[in-house]
Amino acid sequence: MSHVLVTGGAGFIGSHFVKRLLAADDITAVTVLDALTYAGHTENLGTAFLSPKLTFVHGNILDATLVDNLVRRSTAIVHFAAESHVDRSFYAAGAFVATNVRGTQTLLDAALRHGVKRFVHVSTDEVYGPMPEGTATEDSPLRPSVPYAASKAAADLIALSYHQTYGLPVCVTRASNNYGPCQHPEKVVPLFITRLLQGEPVTLHGHGEHVRNWLHVEDHCAGIDLVLRDGAPGEVYNIGGGTDRTTNELTGSLLRACHATWDAVTYIPDRQTNDIRYSMAWHKIAGTLGYRPVKDFEEGLAETVRWYRRSPDRWAPLTPRPKAAPAMPTALAAQAGR
Repeated sequence: MSHVLVTGGAGFIGSHFVKRLLAADDITAVTVLDALTYAGHTENLGTAFLSPKLTFVHGNILDATLVDNLVRRSTAIVHFAAESHVDRSFYAAGAFVATNVRGTQTLLDAALRHGVKRFVHVSTDEVYGPMPEGTATEDSPLRPSVPYAASKAAADLIALSYHQTYGLPVCVTRASNNYGPCQHPEKVVPLFITRLLQGEPVTLHGHGEHVRNWLHVEDHCAGIDLVLRDGAPGEVYNIGGGTDRTTNELTGSLLRACHATWDAVTYIPDRQTNDIRYSMAWHKIAGTLGYRPVKDFEEGLAETVRWYRRSPDRWAPLTPRPKAAPAMPTALAAQAGR
């Protein structure tokens, strides 16, 4: 795994993973390919640019010529690059299909041409769809309910098909909700933190009973690293954090960490599609690769709040005052109006 190409390496999770790779003695070179869309920032890599191992390339995974040139000299690929925000997928599903599906196929084709030794495709627990009860395993059916999750599920299946059809050494990882420093403030944890630190209100959808499993970004990166090094080709690995919280419970923890009260919270009608619960077993990666999350949830949240408190220069430019939402497709508008 001496030369690793990391797509989306200037994003939230990707940048943490790049720093982990650069600290490893057996990694001689890391190339980051990132389109630097609204969610990707070179500032996320920070001191990583001081490493002689790092090469940064500003470009898109849909650029087949560029991808081919980069993959040609890579030993392994870890593929983070994706459109990833559920709400945005309601208004721009085509962009999600283009990047998440066609972009993944572009990378897979190049990996196949150049004999890459390992391709790790980073995915999400949302591909399993809502789990009102029970827990999804790697063998559970994929039942995504929103365009974002559907595009990731399609990419998962295409990646795995390249192993079945061509023998490409592909592994797929599916993680639960991530949190930690440097996350874009469109996501719920940094959104609530940044608003509360500014004395602004936060809103909860429905009754605040949606359940998510919360995984610190460093634990997620540790799991991906294990799969990169020792995962079995053709296998899927769920990476969980072991900390389930309702949105109400998450909000309570964030209020305490930000020294705010429930007076800052308002409940609003739920969005038209909002899966009530995700639940995903991760005993496979624990049993076969020795994965264990180590970050305590409350401590991880407190650490995350401290980062946002001392780094307003990083997130304030990303949190403009709310603007009118783009026009919703007619079918969704009709559903939302019911």
